[in-house]
Amino acid sequence: MKSGTSRHPELERIARALSVRVPTPAERDEPFGEAAVALVLHAGDDGLEALFIKRATRTGDPWSGQIALPGGRRHEGENSLLFTAMRETCEEIGLDLAVHGELLGELDELRPRNPYLPPIIVRPYVFAIRARPTLVHSEEVAESFWAPLRHVFDPGRRREVTIDIRGGQLQRPAIMIDEHVIWGMTDSILCTFEALWR
Repeated sequence: MKSGTSRHPELERIARALSVRVPTPAERDEPFGEAAVALVLHAGDDGLEALFIKRATRTGDPWSGQIALPGGRRHEGENSLLFTAMRETCEEIGLDLAVHGELLGELDELRPRNPYLPPIIVRPYVFAIRARPTLVHSEEVAESFWAPLRHVFDPGRRREVTIDIRGGQLQRPAIMIDEHVIWGMTDSILCTFEALWR
């Protein structure tokens, strides 16, 4: 991973905050699987922006069609969740964080205990990249987009939304970015990160 990407003042501040923060691990009572995601930041003309994906609609995928961060499940034999986050990001959108990214740190793990979701622990990693590369979507990704953090964390974009999931409906807080609805684990990750960004 390249160093020096964080010379932008906002990225420097985030990197410093992450360097002194101890991430909170999730409880590892069985059963559980592990996964990792990448919160990828870029300093654009509109300030810092974050990369999101929209997952393809797929039968059997509990996150089908949702807005997410690139990432996925840890494979057997992988020696770190950091490797998982980087591998999944490269597989899903063609972004090689080993070449283009700088690791700034990690955030608290999440373990949703929700009957609609499999028992999984998710570890988020924060990366910075100097320039937006061309992204190549796998069949798991319907689209990707960049959103300025000032929009993501604009209180005026927060809503209570009704989510249709597995034949039921849930009321959940969400962030509205144009036609995109960011909710669930991605929203939880962003809430933790917002305290570092502000």
